[in-house]
Formats: sequence, C-alpha cells, structure tokens
Amino acid sequence: MLKSILNLVMTPTARRQDLGLLLLRLSVGAVFVFHGSQKLFGAFGGHGIAGFAGYLGQLGVPLPVMNAWLAASAEFFGGLALLLGLATPLAAVPLTITMLVAGFTAHSGFDITQGGNEYTLVLASVALALGLNDPGRYSLQGLFVSAASVTEATPLSRQTELLSA
Repeated sequence: MLKSILNLVMTPTARRQDLGLLLLRLSVGAVFVFHGSQKLFGAFGGHGIAGFAGYLGQLGVPLPVMNAWLAASAEFFGGLALLLGLATPLAAVPLTITMLVAGFTAHSGFDITQGGNEYTLVLASVALALGLNDPGRYSLQGLFVSAASVTEATPLSRQTELLSA
C-alpha cells in the first residue's frame, strides 16, 4: 500500500507535469499582471506610468519613461501570456530581463526583509524555467496542439501522448 502511494506521488506523469506547469503559470502570471497593472494603469494602489517613471529616474535608470513603459508592458503582457499559456518562451525573455534589472537596480543585498533582491530573482528564475518549457496541455497553446502539428522537434514520448489524447 505504502509502495503504491509512493509510486503514485514520486513517479512523474505528463498529466501531473502539465498540472504543475499550470499552477506555476497561473500563480506567477497573476503576480506579473498585478504588478504590471499597478505600473501601467495605476490599478491596485499603483502610481501608473508617471509614478513608475519618476521612481526609475530617482534610481538613476537612463530613459526612465521609455524603460517604465518597457518594464510595465513586459510585466502586464508577459503575465497575461503566462496566465493564458500562450507563447510562454517569448514572454519569458522580457520577464526574466525585467526581473533581473529590477533585482540589481532597485534592490541591494539578498534578504527581501532588508530590501534585497531574492523575490525578483525567484520571479526571474520561474519565468525563465517556464520559458524553457512548453506551457503544457492546460493552456491555450495546448488547445491548439493537434496530431497534425506534432513535429520532429517534439520528443517521441510527447508525440505518443499527443496522438493518444
């Protein structure tokens, strides 16, 4: 009995991996959309582009208005892409770069309780990890995948799974 439970829990399956990707995409995507909304639209108590650009200017970031638009758009639209599971590798690039830049310009040290960059580094790592994978079966992109779109670039195990789904 214990062995079967351990096998169930410890043996990865495509369905469980897809569920894991879904949970990561939804949670991190929501965080990015939330913070992007604050910066772009002033939603959720944010200060909008003007406030964000002013903050970037105080940090000494060059071209603060342009960089405010780039970072806020990356967070909002990249977060939407993660939530929907559409073009996640493409969304991961600006999200990862934005979080790395934020981590090393707006934060110092590591400990988040002391203004450190640990949170932005975690977000950058998760965005990059999601970008290195397809978004999984539970995504808009997964809905568009059909037997006709299985290519040689898809691993054989995934091709078999897609064809039998």
